[in-house]
Formats: sequence, C-alpha cells, structure tokens
Amino acid sequence: MDGASTLGVVSVLPPLIAIVLAFWTRDTILSLAIACLVGILLAGEGLLGFPNLMMKALGNEDFSWIFLLEIFIGILIAFFQRTGAIQSFADVIGRKNYSRKRIGITSWFMGLFVFFSDYFSPVFVGSTMRKVTDKVRISREKLAYICDSTSAPVSVIVPITGWAVFISGLLIGLGPIQNETDALAVFTRAIPFNFYAVLSVLFVGLIVSGIIKDFGPMKKAEERAITKGKLIRDHSTPLISKELTNIDPYFKDRLLSIVWNFFLPVLLIITIAVGTYIGLGSAKTMEAFLAAVIFLGILMRFQGIPVKDIMDTAMNGIKGIMPAIMILVFAYTINTLSEQMGTANYLIQVTESWLNPGLLPAITFLLAALIAFSTGTSWGTFGIMIPIAVPIAIGFAGGDINTIVLATVAAVAGGGVFGDHCSPLSDTTILASTGAAVDHIDHVRTQIPYSLILGGIGTLIYLILGLLG
Repeated sequence: MDGASTLGVVSVLPPLIAIVLAFWTRDTILSLAIACLVGILLAGEGLLGFPNLMMKALGNEDFSWIFLLEIFIGILIAFFQRTGAIQSFADVIGRKNYSRKRIGITSWFMGLFVFFSDYFSPVFVGSTMRKVTDKVRISREKLAYICDSTSAPVSVIVPITGWAVFISGLLIGLGPIQNETDALAVFTRAIPFNFYAVLSVLFVGLIVSGIIKDFGPMKKAEERAITKGKLIRDHSTPLISKELTNIDPYFKDRLLSIVWNFFLPVLLIITIAVGTYIGLGSAKTMEAFLAAVIFLGILMRFQGIPVKDIMDTAMNGIKGIMPAIMILVFAYTINTLSEQMGTANYLIQVTESWLNPGLLPAITFLLAALIAFSTGTSWGTFGIMIPIAVPIAIGFAGGDINTIVLATVAAVAGGGVFGDHCSPLSDTTILASTGAAVDHIDHVRTQIPYSLILGGIGTLIYLILGLLG
C-alpha cells in the first residue's frame, strides 16, 4: 500500500469527530457538518474546499439514486397515510388484540420477507408497523432495531440479492475464481460463515420473542414505553418530521380499501424490484417506488381525492423525509472526505502486517467492521477489503478454496454489515430511524450494545476457526 495515498492518523479524525459529537450533542447533522469542516481544514483545502467537497460528494449517480429513492419513499408513506391505508392496516392487526410479543414477531417476519432491498425493508416495516407497535407500547427504538436488523443482515445472506451480485463480482479473477458461476458458488458456500449477519437476524427473533430479555439502553427505552407510555425519549428529535407523521386520512368517516391503497402498491414494488433483478440482474428499486407513487396517486384521484390535495400530500411527504436526506447529504460528504484522506488505506496499513492464517478471518472481520463503521459504507468496505484479504487467504490455502478462504470472504461481508447495521453514518441505519420515526442517535445508542456483543461472538468464532484451520 502506497503511503502517499493516505494522510495517516489524521485521516481517522473526521469520522471519529462525527461519531463522538453525534453521541455527545445528539445532533447528527451538526456533528457531521463540523466533522466535514474540520476534515477539510486538516487536509489543507481551506474553507473554500467545503463547497467543492459537497459538490463532488453529491454530484454523482450514487447520491442521486438514493436521494430520489428517499423522495419517493416519503411521498409513498404520505399517500399511505392520506388514503388511510396505514390506519386500515393498523386497525386490521389491532382487532386481533395481539400481544407485544406477537406484534414484535410479526415485525421481525415482515423484515425477513422484504429480503430483496435493504433500503425498502426498514422504511416499509417501520412505517407500516409503527401505529401497531405504538398501540402495544413497543418503543420506537425497539422498532428501529427490528427494522435495521432485518435489512442489511438479511440481504447479505441471501444469494439472490444485489449484495450477492456485488460481492460475487469482486471475487471474480481472484485465484481459482474465474467467472460469475465460480464467484456466486464461493459466496453461497461462505454464507454459513457470516456469523455476524446470521446472529443478528436470529438475535432479533430471540429478543422480540422474549427468550432473551432486553438489556442496556434498550431495556430503559422499553421500560419508559411500557410504564410511562412514552414511545420516544423526552426532548428527542425523531428522524421524520410532523408533516409526515401527522397526516390524517382524507375520508375520516370511512377507510378506503386496504387492498387497493396498500397491498397493490407494495406488490407492485416487489414485482418490479424482483422482476428486474431476475430479468436484468439488477433490482430497480428506485424505479419500483416511482411506479408505486404514480399508481397510488392515480388511484387517489379515482377515489375522489382532489388533485390539489394529492399534490399537497406529496409535498408533505417530501418535507417529512428531509431530516433523513440532510443526514445522508453530510454522510456522503464525509465518506468522500474519508476516501480523499485515505482513511481506509491507513487502517489497512497499520493492520496488514499482523495477518497470518490463524488470525486472518478475525482480523479481517474487525478491520472491515472498523472501516464500515467509520465510513458508513459496507459496499465501499467490500470494494477495499475483498481484493486485499481474499488473495491473502487463497495464498495461505495454496490456491484452493478452503475453510479459511470462505471464512475470510464471510468476514469481509459480516464486517461490512456491522458498519452498515449500526454506524450513525450508514444510510440503512438512517432509513431505520426514519421508518420508526425515532431520534437517530437514540436508535444507534440502543442498538450498539447488541451489535457489539454479536460482533464479539463472531470474532471469537473466527479465531477458533483460524486456529483449527
């Protein structure tokens, strides 16, 4: 690794400042903005470097895609609220008088069902289950945890998702992995070794079923919700504004068909996303949401809702999603800054000399987790770590694909998911807070103890595998 490609220990400071300030001030947007400004000054770019950095970070296809996706998600949630679809769904579930445990398990299963998109899953589960979980006094922090733990951790252990395609693509050409078929086979064989992701999904089920009791900050949040009826912490700032949470159904005396206004748009999203994945090899999630917005907008007009009301509802949806978009703006900015300063390269430099066959999977997992948590990007972590760690593992294996190689592939995937799962800079973590309408840092703070424990267990298993292998 060329030392000129990193600013050394200085490169770690911006993401570190962002994370520390976010927990201290509980203001994620301000913390990210300060971290970006400090990073620009440390890089010697001066104050004028700040707008230049933002233009580079935001003026690209990746950000445009997630920006449009967020906009369409906000509009669709607003349409669901205005048509009474979410209220109808909540009433259908509510009439069953399900217990807190049953509602929690239902939310968990819904997250598992929407396995094809880590972006759609947390917003869908959060927005549709929020009224139901509120009714049985499940804290918003708990709902966000359920949403988050059934998004990226699920997507990375299913071999027919964009995650599988991306990781498999990075494996092609490494050692004996010669083509797409070989790469996908290696990815699939590595799934049982992705201990963090598998444990995360299972752990949620154990928590919501009551087999494992809540502990730490999550326990306090649940006690607050149960005993005081406070679903969010006093003085917290939910990552979704009142324009989106306070939308009343247009027809207050009757709720329109839940089939037309809820299940058909959701089915349309799933059909387009899965269909395009099968037919084109890439799930067109953003286009699926756009189609659902247009479809439901037309249905609203046919049902007698005026055009002006439909447009006002759409604008409220956009306004309501803006807090999440602002965090994404600065998250992308600081990620670009970290790339320019060589944060990931520095972390690799200070650890690659430790690598040996016995420690390789565990060190790979920890390093991938650290990079992903610091930068908020799992796919970026995959792109950095797979070309480095996997060839080393194949070399140790004498050119074969053995347990150490599979464990190393899984360690990169699991470590990347750790960051995507619980970093305050991660887009899916932001989306989970948005879907659950909870303070973003409250979500991260209550989830991290669970994630750290599972990450520790995964590291221990990798150490045992390395020593036995």
